[in-house]
Amino acid sequence: MELKFKVAARIAKPVEEVFEAVVDPSSLSSYFTTGGAKGRLEKGATVTWEFHDFPGPVPVEVVDLIPNSKIVLRWEAVDESGEHAEDAGAGYQTSMTMQFKALDDGRTLVTVSEQGWRDDAAGLEASYGNCEGWTQMLCSLKAWLEHGINLRTDYYK
Repeated sequence: MELKFKVAARIAKPVEEVFEAVVDPSSLSSYFTTGGAKGRLEKGATVTWEFHDFPGPVPVEVVDLIPNSKIVLRWEAVDESGEHAEDAGAGYQTSMTMQFKALDDGRTLVTVSEQGWRDDAAGLEASYGNCEGWTQMLCSLKAWLEHGINLRTDYYK
């Protein structure tokens, strides 16, 4: 069985504004990366994201980026202990694709899919954790852009 998931949300803002809120590190830090984001998402770049609920910086490789349309990211898988697979000696990566679609009513449909976990108990557990994280990201993106509310303030500390 291939472990993968897809989540989506409609954001009541134009696609350009939604896309920019994801690729700009200061914006991303305002609603998602609770410990901050370093580096703008650009094809070929490796940026760093930090989260209060996850130990240490997370290097994120930007595999592909099409402005206002698609972002493909890759990073180390996490095992059931919350450690990066590389740190636990497993050393493999998952791939996330975020797609942006302008809707006729002026909103933007954002779809996030991720895949690449090993087909075992640790991979299944890690995929659930990432699905939860991306769902929170989309909810937080919506609240931030539409209402100026950071849902993750003091969420984890």
